[in-house]
Amino acid sequence: MKKLIKLLGLGSLILTMAVGFTACSKDDDPADNDLFIGKYEGTIAFDDQSNNDNDVTSSNGSVTVTKAGDTYNFAFGNGIPNLNGVDFEKKDNVLINIGSAGTGVIRIDAGKLTIAYTKDGKGWTANCQRN
Repeated sequence: MKKLIKLLGLGSLILTMAVGFTACSKDDDPADNDLFIGKYEGTIAFDDQSNNDNDVTSSNGSVTVTKAGDTYNFAFGNGIPNLNGVDFEKKDNVLINIGSAGTGVIRIDAGKLTIAYTKDGKGWTANCQRN
């Protein structure tokens, strides 16, 4: 009976370890695990080409990245309007902007966010590091 209990205990331990190692697979793509969501801090700015009163000059601030479905939203600090509904292509654990209504570049990885993006006569820029 003691041998059976030891054998069952050992089997349970092996099963637990196997599940643990499988969960930590190198094949997991961090992009699929919301790696890019979070707060980034650095230099941010905003340019409204139709109304210069809305412009925000380059200064220290933050951008909070959230995900809604398959698109990403960027909530800027310093009174800068949010940039929402941006589509991305995931490649090599980096998100690169594709085919949205705007033009420019939004590049984001686990530690850095770079934005130079124009949409509807408005321009957002950011050069930020993960907080």
